[in-house]
Amino acid sequence: MTDGDYDYLIKLLALGDSGVGKTTFLYRYTDNKFNPKFITTVGIDFREKRVVYTASNPNGTTTGKTFKVHLQLWDTAGQERFRSLTTAFFRDAMGFLLMFDLTSQQSFLNVRNWMSQLQANAYCENPDIVLVGNKVDLADQREVQEKQAKELADKYGIPYFETSAATGAEVDKAVITLLDLVMKRMEQCVDKPPADSANGNGATKLSDAQPIEKKCAC
Repeated sequence: MTDGDYDYLIKLLALGDSGVGKTTFLYRYTDNKFNPKFITTVGIDFREKRVVYTASNPNGTTTGKTFKVHLQLWDTAGQERFRSLTTAFFRDAMGFLLMFDLTSQQSFLNVRNWMSQLQANAYCENPDIVLVGNKVDLADQREVQEKQAKELADKYGIPYFETSAATGAEVDKAVITLLDLVMKRMEQCVDKPPADSANGNGATKLSDAQPIEKKCAC
């Protein structure tokens, strides 16, 4: 795909405590590489990737429709001093990778605080979220059990994945699951276009539909 040759621009945002592996997770997804050096993200950074999305029916079968999607994956700083800056980006994101470190019980406990931040600052009270327990490869240092994390995810009604930026385990699946949630929400909005559409022809380009879709199906 060349620049501009895509059907949708989707903005996803990774958030969670500092050091949980947001930057290395996104780098693994976009470049399929692992950088073991810890570099603290200052404010906001982002990576990009083009994917082909295949639409599916509620029963899991494919519809035959495919879309070229340009993903912008925003990487936020986890430190408190950047919080006012990073939360300003919550409203523009269309889906969220809420991440904690499986070797840090405190980062898991702080998931509830991040959920509160999301509910207060995202585009609606019920945004599309995937919970990610990262660093599953460090089994001997693990502090958070899978059962704990699944129970929390079930409480919020969101999918849960245990990933490793080091090995790549479940990284792609976590992002694609979130993309699928976002695309299905968008399809619901496209199915119900506003009567006073600005362009008058029911166009479904994301640039036109974005302000509407963020308010749909919340």
